[in-house]
Amino acid sequence: MMQPLTAYPNPAPRLQQVLDLLDRFAQAQGRDVPQIVEIEKLCFLPTGTFGKTWADFLNEHNFKPFTTGSRRKQLHDGVHVITGYGTDFIGEAEVQAFLFGTKFSITNLMLGLGLLRVIHRDLNSRQEFTWDRLWQAYQRGCHSHLDPDTWQPELLWHSPLTDVQGLFSIIKN
Repeated sequence: MMQPLTAYPNPAPRLQQVLDLLDRFAQAQGRDVPQIVEIEKLCFLPTGTFGKTWADFLNEHNFKPFTTGSRRKQLHDGVHVITGYGTDFIGEAEVQAFLFGTKFSITNLMLGLGLLRVIHRDLNSRQEFTWDRLWQAYQRGCHSHLDPDTWQPELLWHSPLTDVQGLFSIIKN
């Protein structure tokens, strides 16, 4: 999920349209899956576990888990958790670059390009932005062992976050 820009109208309606479109594509391609992330269960896991860290991430940012669509969409916030990328527009662009590095997806390419357009229009973000950050995120994805279409975090909820990062060879930034 993304935080709204201060200089432009709230992008939430447009974001919801994109998410709905992604769900329709997933359904048409037979990639629509049942709900994966059940926040109610993750909240009660021990501190330091991957699942509890995921729940804390969602609560900290006042997000609700994605509960519809493809695995890739529903597990998006988990990529934030295992990589440590932020939820601002630049952090979202880093997540897309990381995912693009793990496995080509036209969806990640289009989302990444859309985020770059938003970042370019937002003068405050442009000052923080460097291409090096996206390149590093892409390289992290290339060197990881994560397949965003098939990974099963639901089997790893009880594992320490550092073990999950190690399992997928996700090195610290």
